[in-house]
Amino acid sequence: MATLKTKILNIEFENPFLLASAPPTARIESIDKAFNLGWGGAVLKTITPDNLEMIEASPRYAAWKLNNKICGFENIEMLSHLTVQEWLNGISYLKAKHPTKVVIASIMAPVVKEEWQKLVCTLNQTLIDAFELNFSCPHGMPEKGIGMAIGTSADISAMITGWVKEVAEKPVFVKLSPNVSNIAEIARAVIDAKADGVSAINTVQSVMGVDLDTFEPQPNVNGTSTFGGYSGMAIKPIGLRCVAQIRHATDKPILGIGGVSSWHDAAEYMTMGADAVQVCTEVMANGYGVIKHMCEGLLNYLEQKKMNSPADLKNKAFEKLTMHKKLNKQRQYYPAIDEAVCLKCGKCALICDEQEHSALHLENGKITVDTSKCIGCGLCSLVCSRGAIKMK
Repeated sequence: MATLKTKILNIEFENPFLLASAPPTARIESIDKAFNLGWGGAVLKTITPDNLEMIEASPRYAAWKLNNKICGFENIEMLSHLTVQEWLNGISYLKAKHPTKVVIASIMAPVVKEEWQKLVCTLNQTLIDAFELNFSCPHGMPEKGIGMAIGTSADISAMITGWVKEVAEKPVFVKLSPNVSNIAEIARAVIDAKADGVSAINTVQSVMGVDLDTFEPQPNVNGTSTFGGYSGMAIKPIGLRCVAQIRHATDKPILGIGGVSSWHDAAEYMTMGADAVQVCTEVMANGYGVIKHMCEGLLNYLEQKKMNSPADLKNKAFEKLTMHKKLNKQRQYYPAIDEAVCLKCGKCALICDEQEHSALHLENGKITVDTSKCIGCGLCSLVCSRGAIKMK
């Protein structure tokens, strides 16, 4: 029988699904509810020194929807509004009521050694399982010289990681930003500074869109806006890429984040090298109850694959990533048309003609393929609305 139990470092997880540090982990009562529903753990909304000002804008969210489903989500919300003492009390409550659940404290402070170490030493007194250093928030915080302003510098990231490791009594994960030219370089820097693992990725800096009647960017805050953090299903390919690049750089644990909306997404992250995953936007869109289907789906998949635990998925796809020059370029693929499914609309032929190859033609109500011109790119199979074209 397969199990969802996961062990990272010396931390035991009931399942590999954690709530990410975000609005869903802003309140003790909410985390309590999530744990009752089956989440394996939670990363608390980022705790800061009490003197770090947090004033919110309204509205602060925007979304890109497809068929009324949120595919991309932008957020300009700040960090936790609870005091450090309120978090101390809350952590005690959560760990007393849910001793088997994993609680990770996300933290952020100004670039001052005493500030970071004071916050860590205070939280050392609690039963948290680990720390997560937020070096990657892309909105609001960079203006204060923290958040992503830290995570875009390997030197500053390493320096602060070293400060924390001097005093931390629990494992330390560093949450990395995708808004850098080389995320593996940042990962190596914090690992060299003795970080125990990394979390990746935080949100992608973005502008959701523009109202073309008023020329106001979204989200519209009284006529103006700012750069926000982009999350949701749309960023999963970026997250997978970053996790794989980090895995190339280190064998330390990775908590995968970015567009996890189903068990399938979680499994993909694990095959790219993640040890567990964090979820945010899917919960914001559909509630904590999504955990039921995530756990059931992943468990069923593991049993179908005759695997014992999520750990068996780790690196399965990562091992098949290679350099472009090493790809097998000897085999030629061609489009095979399923005549029973094809609508004979001619779209594939049109697209192929306009993309330089002109290998597909609609003749006498049938799509034909000129293999002397086809280069096997596969675009025709992607634009077919019926799925009538397979590359073989």
